[in-house]
Amino acid sequence: MKKIFALLMICSLIVMTGCGGGSQGDGKKSSDEPLRLGIIRHLNITETLLDNYFEKTASRMANTADMRAPKHTFFDNMTSMVAALQAAQVDEISTYRCVADYLVALNEDVEIVTAGVPKVSDSFCCAFREDDDDLQADFNAAIKTLSENGTLKQLTKTYITDADFTKTPPAVDMPKIDGADTIKVAVTGDLPPLDYVSADGKAAGFNTALLAEVSKLIGKNFELVHIDSGARATALTTEQVDVVFWVAVPINDTLAPPDCDKPEGLELSAPYFKDDVAHVKLKK
Repeated sequence: MKKIFALLMICSLIVMTGCGGGSQGDGKKSSDEPLRLGIIRHLNITETLLDNYFEKTASRMANTADMRAPKHTFFDNMTSMVAALQAAQVDEISTYRCVADYLVALNEDVEIVTAGVPKVSDSFCCAFREDDDDLQADFNAAIKTLSENGTLKQLTKTYITDADFTKTPPAVDMPKIDGADTIKVAVTGDLPPLDYVSADGKAAGFNTALLAEVSKLIGKNFELVHIDSGARATALTTEQVDVVFWVAVPINDTLAPPDCDKPEGLELSAPYFKDDVAHVKLKK
């Protein structure tokens, strides 16, 4: 892939070797081999349980939907997942439509899968420790205000729907409020342009822009902490951070168990964004 390493630099992550196997020596798959699907690690379910859930769902929907039952491989960050796709260790990677559009815009050798992908959307929220009721309430109130006054809609246009993904997302100036408490917020960089970390380690993108608006409304300073997606729950429960700014929650349990990405001890904010699941593969 001509531009894959440029993509990884933009994601500001270190290339790691992914998992996988089962393809024939010529790189082609036989018709009876399951699809090997890379996915960012869910924190409340194993790969095997997720495989079993999809198998049952695919069987139940066989007459009404074009859906495959994949074998899932979890990855702790986007870099290792894209590296596994490049190395043919997985056949496709599962992400979201805006992320898929971002990857395709930056790499001419990948494309969005158009068939056999579940028709499902996820809502994106912030996660807090379950005893941090006041902070959760502050975020919920801010998200409600930003939705009602049109700010969320405008941020979505600027950073997602109308954005040119071939260009670096615009920098975000985080407010500095004298004398205010500082809240540590985790960013992963694993869902650009939502959660984005530049090559020089600076957070930008939709989530960071939203966070700046939340800061103004609740009167708190935010310190951004870069972590891998696989470390989200640990970083939060061990108080390394106070907020995880990337949590995807299934809207319903049609294709995944409820709370499959929400470990015990965490509470979630109101959703601030919704997007469809999308798969990306290498062009033939």
